Amino acid sequence: MALQIPALNGAMFTKTAVRDTRRLLALPGVVAIIGALLTAAISFAILVGVTPLTPDADTTLALIVVNATFILALIALIGREINRIITARRVGKAAARLHVRIVAMFALVAAIPAIMVAVIAAITLNIGLDRWFEIRTKAIVSSSLSIADAYVQENARNLQGTTLSMAYDLDNARQLYGLDRTGFLDLMNKEAVGRGLAHAALVKPDGSFVMSAQTDADFAMPEPPDGAVAEASNGRPLLIEPRTRNIMGAIIKLKEIEGLYLYTIRLVDPQVIKARQIVRANTDEYRGMEDNRRTTQVAFALPYLSLTLIIILSAIWTGIAVADRLVRPIRQLIGAADEVATGNLDVSVPVRPSDGDVAYLGDTFNKMLLELKSQRNELLSAKDLIDERRRFSEAVLAGVTAGVIGVDQDGIVTIVNRSAETMLALSSEAAVGQNLSALMPHVGRVFEIGLKSGKPVYREQVTFFRSGAERTFNVQVTIEEDEGDSDEKAYVVTVDDITDLVQAQRSSAWADVARRIAHEIKNPLTPIQLSAERIRRRYGKVITEDREVFDQCTDTIIRQVGDIGRMVDEFSSFARMPKPEMKAIDLREPLREASFLVEVSRPDIAFERDFGNEPMKGTFDSRLMAQAFGNVVKNAAEAMEGLEWKDGEHGVIRIRAARDGENYRVDVIDNGKGLPREHRQRLLEPYMTTREKGTGLGLAIVKKIVEDHGGRLELHDAPANFHGGRGAMISLILPSGTNSGGAAKDGRTEKVENGV
Repeated sequence: MALQIPALNGAMFTKTAVRDTRRLLALPGVVAIIGALLTAAISFAILVGVTPLTPDADTTLALIVVNATFILALIALIGREINRIITARRVGKAAARLHVRIVAMFALVAAIPAIMVAVIAAITLNIGLDRWFEIRTKAIVSSSLSIADAYVQENARNLQGTTLSMAYDLDNARQLYGLDRTGFLDLMNKEAVGRGLAHAALVKPDGSFVMSAQTDADFAMPEPPDGAVAEASNGRPLLIEPRTRNIMGAIIKLKEIEGLYLYTIRLVDPQVIKARQIVRANTDEYRGMEDNRRTTQVAFALPYLSLTLIIILSAIWTGIAVADRLVRPIRQLIGAADEVATGNLDVSVPVRPSDGDVAYLGDTFNKMLLELKSQRNELLSAKDLIDERRRFSEAVLAGVTAGVIGVDQDGIVTIVNRSAETMLALSSEAAVGQNLSALMPHVGRVFEIGLKSGKPVYREQVTFFRSGAERTFNVQVTIEEDEGDSDEKAYVVTVDDITDLVQAQRSSAWADVARRIAHEIKNPLTPIQLSAERIRRRYGKVITEDREVFDQCTDTIIRQVGDIGRMVDEFSSFARMPKPEMKAIDLREPLREASFLVEVSRPDIAFERDFGNEPMKGTFDSRLMAQAFGNVVKNAAEAMEGLEWKDGEHGVIRIRAARDGENYRVDVIDNGKGLPREHRQRLLEPYMTTREKGTGLGLAIVKKIVEDHGGRLELHDAPANFHGGRGAMISLILPSGTNSGGAAKDGRTEKVENGV
């Protein structure tokens, strides 16, 4: 131990000595940089004249010498450092190449912009100063003064002409002056105001006023300058130019009125007079600057050049000093980063407290590697598990035809499968993150009831409007427990559209009822009717007492049997709907025929038709389609019975047919009673009606016919632009087929189209 202690002390002494040596070597550079910057700043202040010292030739020469001394000192220090770096590069010292690059980078980054700015500034400074004193600039300065003078002269000429003209008019009125001074004064007033003069007056040769015109001027009329009236005695007009005020005057001797002169005043723009004075002052200042042109250039160029050189050299020396401290730890970080880039996370950077902030960077880098290694392993495990679950979930959701909605315990939607989007007319992007009760109140109500029930599975059937139609859905809420220790729960809401199934079951049930009615009731109806008719024929002549009651009873039996027979026929026709005989027809023909028959029977209703000019060709059963159209139009007409119309109102049925994409759409709109909002789809079931005498089979038969043709029937409220939305709209959507939509080719079809 005794032998190792001196060695340890020697190593510490060596490191301390090296550190102290580097500090001693760096101290001259710091002193040189600070002194050079201070000298450059002081030189600039002296040359621009902000100090008591006068920037004469001797002072300027002294400043140049001082700045040059500091510049040479910096060049010497930089040369010493560059020589040390080159020597280290030659002997192959570790990180010497990186050291050279860092130093070169600092030098280029500092020098190139400064040199470019210095060159450009020197050129622009010289060019800028030359432009100050070039001929065009001189011409501009002279022209500015000339423009102001020209404005004044132009106003003087105008005033001169105005004064001459007014003097001529006053001379012509010399008799008025001698006979009626008041009338002459009125003439002067009109002349002054009409010619836009601020003041006008008649003065004597001594300058005293004889009479003055009354004008709107807000200042008193000044007296004529001394000697001005005497100068105008030769008969020529005398102009009085503006000096400090914006007032211009003119004096002229009257020829016909002896011993009087016309004295006029006019205002000129005060801004022009002010600008004229400013231009004259600036012109004098510009001429003084032109005389000191070289001195100004030196005052700007010398400090800028010195400051530029000092900044460049200071930046280069600073870059060299900083590079020394950065090379070693950066080299270690680069080596470790290369290892990490290859995927090796089992590396570390040696950390030394003497490296300062770079040491902290190395320590942080080592901690980051440990965290990365740990997190990478966790991420790989989690990724495998998530991928497996995702593939399973996607496969399940893609294969399920029912709508599936994932909901958290707060009722927020987390996932929506494709079937739910189509079934419920939702957008997955818009639905995720929304509250289920706010998004779909009916489904949300079932979800809330399922939560309160505490059952693992809760199911309920609901009916609400979706995509413009009332649909019936089977909603099931399933609770999904978290496998971990957390108490959080997730819920799966499954939605099945059972509208068609429910309607099919009801239609099948009513078809069975109709068959039973036709079988059980229709057979005894004929004997009952025949018996009643026979009794009336056989005993009608014999019965004399209460004959009226006898006839009334037999007529009632026959009439009621007939009504029952017709009702049974309707049920029978619904139960045994004939199979459609499909033929190529224009769908507008049965529609036109059916609407015409109803229109003839209801002249109190206005019919509006819009069938378009394009044929609606397709494969349909013409008789069944006419029956379906007739039932719908008839229902629209019957919806107006019993309504009380206001003045000017009447029943209107609008029938329109047009192509809608790949289908034909026929809309029958009326302004009648309208359709109920609740359980509207039940009107399509047999024996469901809103009228007292209706059988409830009309829309059911229409629905059966439309579905047999591959279409669908929709019930809507009337559009808002049709009598304020009053009434109902029944829409029949039928497939157009492959032959529909084509333009007519023969002349016969052309006539049919034009006749629509």
